[in-house]
Amino acid sequence: MRFDGVLFFPVTAYAADGTVDTVLTAEHIASRLEYGPGGVFAACGTGEFHALSATEVGDVVRAAVDVVGARVPVVSGAGGPLGHAIECAKRAADAGADALLVLPPYLVSGPMAGTVAYVEALLAASPLPAIVYHRGSAALTADAAARLADNPRVIGFKDGVGDVGVAQQIVRAVEASGRDDIALFNGLLTAELTQEAYRAIGIPLYSSAAFAMAPTVAKAFYDAYVAGDDARRLEILDAFYLPLVRLRDEVPGFAVALVKAGVRLGGASVRGLPVGGVRPPLVDPNERQVEDLRRILAIGDELVARGA
Repeated sequence: MRFDGVLFFPVTAYAADGTVDTVLTAEHIASRLEYGPGGVFAACGTGEFHALSATEVGDVVRAAVDVVGARVPVVSGAGGPLGHAIECAKRAADAGADALLVLPPYLVSGPMAGTVAYVEALLAASPLPAIVYHRGSAALTADAAARLADNPRVIGFKDGVGDVGVAQQIVRAVEASGRDDIALFNGLLTAELTQEAYRAIGIPLYSSAAFAMAPTVAKAFYDAYVAGDDARRLEILDAFYLPLVRLRDEVPGFAVALVKAGVRLGGASVRGLPVGGVRPPLVDPNERQVEDLRRILAIGDELVARGA
């Protein structure tokens, strides 16, 4: 399975009564496809996996599969309590997903053998291959990554820890396995900020939450990154991503809440969509923060227009 392009993590839209709005979720995803995402990761971190029931995960993934067709892979989130994770994995398979993103177990931390067993239990419960999220209570060692790489149905690792030394060890363990079909990508918050360093250690892909709200800006950054146009990449980084990160860091959970607010706002190239707010325990930005975000999005639009 290949991922060529920005890895798109869409938001999950909610109706006025708080239920999942699959029609609007599908519209959100469809409106970003023309910007060339390399994969659609539905009901994952930006899609508030933590707040969705297994039934809702299946509904969101089915909406994504229906609108994406076979253009790019559709990956579903699966994680948390083992029973919930297995149910999500089964529903994702029934919905037509191409793979799973295995998020960390809920609350508890076990030894590496237990983390590996958790992934293997999900693989046993579903026919889908899996990308393992190296993060939180599922942080991996190089030895654990090597053991997982021995399983042909493990097709990727996503780093959300941010320890470049450990990430390098995982890269080397994957290379030593002889597998050339494992996707490695940077999954840190606002990954554009750190991706140049990750590429240097052999992790060429990255997830982009910003793509969900500002696809033209995210694509312009990605194009500069792929082309090695450092002047353009740093221009976008300085003017758009660094202010966005400063705003993001004001409140825990804004990595999701700001993106969802940005989808509601829209911009010069994409219209705003009434996707609703975030579910608890996340909180939505206040009026001042929304206005700050509006200004950042406008700067992004200007950068794209200037480079066209």
